[in-house]
Amino acid sequence: MQPAYYENFDEIQKKLWSMLDDAVVNRSSPFRIPVFICADQKDIDGRIVVLRKSDKSNNVLQFHTDLRSPKVEILSKNKNASLVFYDKEEKIQLRVKVNCEINNKNSITEEAWKKTQHISRRCYLTDDAPGSMSENPTSGMISKLEDFDYTMEQSEKGYENFTVIKCNIKSIEWLYLAAKGHRRAIFNIENKKNSWLVP
Repeated sequence: MQPAYYENFDEIQKKLWSMLDDAVVNRSSPFRIPVFICADQKDIDGRIVVLRKSDKSNNVLQFHTDLRSPKVEILSKNKNASLVFYDKEEKIQLRVKVNCEINNKNSITEEAWKKTQHISRRCYLTDDAPGSMSENPTSGMISKLEDFDYTMEQSEKGYENFTVIKCNIKSIEWLYLAAKGHRRAIFNIENKKNSWLVP
């Protein structure tokens, strides 16, 4: 028996947003760690990010990064990017095209920073930028940070580097792998048009 979302646009959208919403709070969700792909004229780059916000009413997804990260520089030149999600058990893939906003030291980052746990704040306290060359294997952190020997007050220094990437969704392409026959659809947010695609 095929699921309700097999051939129904409304049910597909209900399903995909429920999976995105769940990924924000459920650490074991495969959708929690999508691949984020961005590019400038010289280079295309992809990496895993952690989904931190899913907002269906505004068609927005968000993740956090360090202001000094190479992807921030890329996004400052080209705001167009893509997120790829895949859930092996559900057999569902999403390819989400987005336009990115870089947020640093504003109301969006203030709200997100307040929710960022002590354990996670140390990522933004390193002296050197993510991706910097090092002569030795390193976490980039002094031993006190590695041992979590710092207070919440001391962690506030990391706010300078803390950055929220707000991804405004342009389109969502859905693929469902089924033995009876795969199904593929695209939801174009910009022109509010839904279309079936050949898988």
